[in-house]
Amino acid sequence: MAGVSRLRTIRIGVVADEPIRAAGLKSIFEQPSEEGKTRLVPVVGTVSELLSGATPEYIVVDLHESSGFETVETIHRLRPEIRLIVIGPQHNDELVLSAIVAGARGYLDPSAGPDVVYRAIEIVTSGSIWAPRRLLSRLIDRLLRVPESSVPGGSQLTLRERQVLELILAARSNREIAEELGIEERTVKSYVGRLMRKAGADNRIRLSMSALGQALQPKL
Repeated sequence: MAGVSRLRTIRIGVVADEPIRAAGLKSIFEQPSEEGKTRLVPVVGTVSELLSGATPEYIVVDLHESSGFETVETIHRLRPEIRLIVIGPQHNDELVLSAIVAGARGYLDPSAGPDVVYRAIEIVTSGSIWAPRRLLSRLIDRLLRVPESSVPGGSQLTLRERQVLELILAARSNREIAEELGIEERTVKSYVGRLMRKAGADNRIRLSMSALGQALQPKL
């Protein structure tokens, strides 16, 4: 009889000061996992509790709470390897974008269902940023509104590089970028490498953070 492969389990830390709020957030990740999908196990606790012992791979922070943004910064400073996901208000995009720049890799709103949660986990695991398209579009618009857009360090971007960066921010793979732009995948890899060198980044997530940081800088 063929052996049954064991599905991976991911522990999701949930930070929430209010018990009712914590119960609501926990319920998002307690949905029964579908066949063949990774099992998510929510663990509710304070920041100090979650950072001690068996630290979760992911920690969810609620930006609705007064200390939400500070919590994101604290966790990112103490344990930068932890993948942070924020749950933010639907009509305060600036707060969510700032949280992403501060270290969050994904954004969910309170209405997110199991399918959205799993997709967000997949995107963040791949090294990309998960956020609503409207937020990414706003960042991209800011970046591309600058006539001579550049990445940190002062290096100018070509039109094609900006197109590739836009799709990286939208969590597209190299293959998807190649298909959308009508170029070969190896050419996309070359552009991605060039962008990372210009930004002084060693991976796509650092490249994305550099672009996000520039897009959020006040325009003089």
